[in-house]
Amino acid sequence: MSWAQDENEIREAQQLRYKVFAEEMGAHLISNYEKIDKDILDQYCDHLLIRDTETLKVIGTYRVLPPQKAKEAGFYYSDLEFHLDRLMHLSDKMVEVGRSCVHKDFRTGGVIMALWSGLADYMKKNNYEVMIGCASVPMGDGGHYAASLAKKINALHLSPLEYRVTPKLPLPIHELDQDLNVEPPALLKGYLRLGAKVCGDPAWDPDFNTADFLTMFFLKDIPPRYAKHFLV
Repeated sequence: MSWAQDENEIREAQQLRYKVFAEEMGAHLISNYEKIDKDILDQYCDHLLIRDTETLKVIGTYRVLPPQKAKEAGFYYSDLEFHLDRLMHLSDKMVEVGRSCVHKDFRTGGVIMALWSGLADYMKKNNYEVMIGCASVPMGDGGHYAASLAKKINALHLSPLEYRVTPKLPLPIHELDQDLNVEPPALLKGYLRLGAKVCGDPAWDPDFNTADFLTMFFLKDIPPRYAKHFLV
């Protein structure tokens, strides 16, 4: 586990993101000969990297937008999808995480655990308290899975009202089947186990063709059985 130190290492993360998001998941990214997933926020973010111990290739990544860099950039990625007004009083202690992905050959749990340990260490060292980020859910079935998941999450994992946000392009959940028996995808399920809350109904991201749930996580809320793994 390491943090990208230069443009070349950031590019390695962007190449993995392109491979996962565009080639595997079918996201409609801006076409480029380099085959990288890149946006304007990358230059403001810290990029967490997990490498294969044998090939040293990047097999997992997260990007993290810390408070001071969010102020420099003038916005969060989540601003593109949600009205974040109710969260802004937390901004001095709040980081945004995103663009998380793991190479398809390494999705056995170890890599995501290493990523989460890196994030927890980052939060502790910098005295940050809150993480937010968009947890993406695929919409290959037209959104019925996402709508059913939203209903389940609203019943079990909704944030307190004072942290609620509204999507700018809402997923029309009331026009979709909300009664499927569904489980969250692995990453979102992991967030919820760690104590994360979802801040309201999902937004629709047409470029990635996903339903995005804004998740919010206070470091102090990690259950004791998980804290011993991450907060050491």
